[in-house]
Amino acid sequence: MASTTFPTIPRESITGVVLAGGRGTRMGGVDKGLQPFQGLALAQWTLQRLAPQVGTLLVNANRNLERYASWGANVCADGSALGDYAGPLAGVLTALEHCTTPYLVTVPCDTPLFPQDLVSRLAAALIRQQADFAVASGREEDGTQRSQPVFCLMHTHVRDSLLQFTRAGGRKVDAWTAQHVTVPVPFDQPGDDPRSFFNANTLAELQRLNTGYPTFSPDSP
Repeated sequence: MASTTFPTIPRESITGVVLAGGRGTRMGGVDKGLQPFQGLALAQWTLQRLAPQVGTLLVNANRNLERYASWGANVCADGSALGDYAGPLAGVLTALEHCTTPYLVTVPCDTPLFPQDLVSRLAAALIRQQADFAVASGREEDGTQRSQPVFCLMHTHVRDSLLQFTRAGGRKVDAWTAQHVTVPVPFDQPGDDPRSFFNANTLAELQRLNTGYPTFSPDSP
């Protein structure tokens, strides 16, 4: 039997946003996106790793905007709808308001080793399942598989849904996506790096990322 093939989403139809608008509370209040990783700021590294996978780039940040803008991507700060530092959904909503393509993919600034084929695999699943969202799941260090809801590809028509959800007090990404057709995309195939979704919430975890692994560049596999 011949295999069924599915169209994919052109890269130019996808905007990617690096979410760097948090308070950095667990890092002592520092701007997390500007903390050093392998010779670059975390958010800059993440931006460079995401760039080849999408057509347009945004950075969501709420301070040090000129520094973020110096990297060449459009910078958008959280608007008045939710207020500054209102969590990742505030950044997603802000990105949707600035997005001019049919699709948006979100990545956090503190998980710099995410897969280089992240967007293409999310896009394939989204089209195949005719879903509203495709959400990555990755292996934990203990081998268990865990959803990574901030690594999410979505149709931009979900903006009104997000606005309603947040106005009603919703703040959890997975609670919002659960209201729609959402396909999980496991990154557990042979060759998938189990470190891909290790995130640095604290300075100690960032230090571990910096010293516990070999030297990488943003385009390293």
